[in-house]
Amino acid sequence: MQFPILSLIVFAPLVISVLMLTYKPERKTEIRVTALAAAVFDLVLSAWVYYQVYVHPSLTYQFIEKYNWLPALGISYHVGVDGMSAPLVLLTGIVMFTGVLISWGVDDRPREFFAFLFLLAGGVFGVFVSLDLFMLFFFYEIAVFPMYLLIAIWGWKVTREYAAMKLTLYLFIGSVFALIGGLAMYFTNYQMHGVLTFDMLELEKAGFSSSFQYLWFMPVFMGFAILGGIFPFHNWSPDGHVAAPTAVSMFHAGVLMKLGAFAALRVGIMLLPEGAKSWAWLIFGLAMVNVVYGAFIAMIQTDLKYVIGFSSVSHMGLVSLGFATLTREGMTGAGMQMFSHGVMTALFFAAVGMVYDRAHTRQIPELGGMVKPLPWVAIAFVIGGLVSMGMPGFSGFVAEFPIFMGVWQKSGVAAIIASISIVITAAYVLLAIRRAFFGEVPAQLEGHIHPISPLDKVALVTLCTIMIAIGLFPNLMVPMVSQGVQNVLNLLGGA
Repeated sequence: MQFPILSLIVFAPLVISVLMLTYKPERKTEIRVTALAAAVFDLVLSAWVYYQVYVHPSLTYQFIEKYNWLPALGISYHVGVDGMSAPLVLLTGIVMFTGVLISWGVDDRPREFFAFLFLLAGGVFGVFVSLDLFMLFFFYEIAVFPMYLLIAIWGWKVTREYAAMKLTLYLFIGSVFALIGGLAMYFTNYQMHGVLTFDMLELEKAGFSSSFQYLWFMPVFMGFAILGGIFPFHNWSPDGHVAAPTAVSMFHAGVLMKLGAFAALRVGIMLLPEGAKSWAWLIFGLAMVNVVYGAFIAMIQTDLKYVIGFSSVSHMGLVSLGFATLTREGMTGAGMQMFSHGVMTALFFAAVGMVYDRAHTRQIPELGGMVKPLPWVAIAFVIGGLVSMGMPGFSGFVAEFPIFMGVWQKSGVAAIIASISIVITAAYVLLAIRRAFFGEVPAQLEGHIHPISPLDKVALVTLCTIMIAIGLFPNLMVPMVSQGVQNVLNLLGGA
């Protein structure tokens, strides 16, 4: 029997979450050290899993663990990773580690803050490794629940209650639709084969009729894609980004939105492939709106967090667009984009959080010259901007180029329209950099901006290094993601 490394990755944050609540509130240093040690532990394990999948490529799932939890109902604890999910497990470990570093200065109830943050992380890990539909929903809800508390309690006082409730309602309503679709698959499979099972590897072979798939694909896909920020159910996302504390924004944009996109792929496209082929045109159209509209809205924002929030809507639109092409290139690009965008937005929100903690404003017209007191932050923001613009040599280019190749195969006109977003992205990124980080420091901020801590520098360097490494050496990830895509293409009948 192999070592249950995936279970350790999933349950370690959940155990630490409970353990932290036993600490006395005044033991803040011990709480922070425990959080950092746990984050490093999970990062090392997730990196090991990634490395093993990288050096031992396979079309089958790896590190599989299966335990029949409720056999009478066909519910099992069944986990495993492939080329599509292993990078996302690593991404979660990276964001978890850097998020703890960035949150070192949280002084308002750090015990509860880190406990909820680790509860969120455990749910995210669980979704990425689940091969049982019931368990996927179980971990999905665990991941969504702490977001409400983290935003409502530690978020920006102006909008935190509104944003937390809006986010929670959108995501729970979406998950209800997806759950109904999942139950439809569960009971239909029972009627067809006389077997009660939530096992997704079994449901892939169920052979649902074309009419069934046509009926249920959209509720399932869109139910999850709401968390991925798909148009027109995207407007919870920028409000959530803005209201959330820095580490939660990093998790929200860096990992949680990937949760929606990944589940939409894993449950929607892979279990209902005929439905995916029937409705791909609509997903394609909605994603096109995401990409272009999100970029234009980001351009007119004056709050740095809103700029990045709407930028995330645009960039996550590229993920949906890649999925909708149903081509190897498009879907490989979408898998790469989930990882690249996750690291990029974690970096962006970390940088903005550092500026806000010192300047007490995120309004671009009230900032300026931040490169002088905060050179590390300025460099990190510029690198994040280059990734966002899809510049060669950075992970954004490696991700976006295959997506546009896939889109071009479907429609040259669509590819040209979508490429407008590249120009607009360059415009709003360069404007934000020039206005916030260059020029003169405003008089009211002169002498009030203190340098960032060594832990902040470690977080920024870690995130920047990863994006540059993937950009310069794309073979560190592209072949792995392509292997994961092959599984999807096989289910689509070689589409």
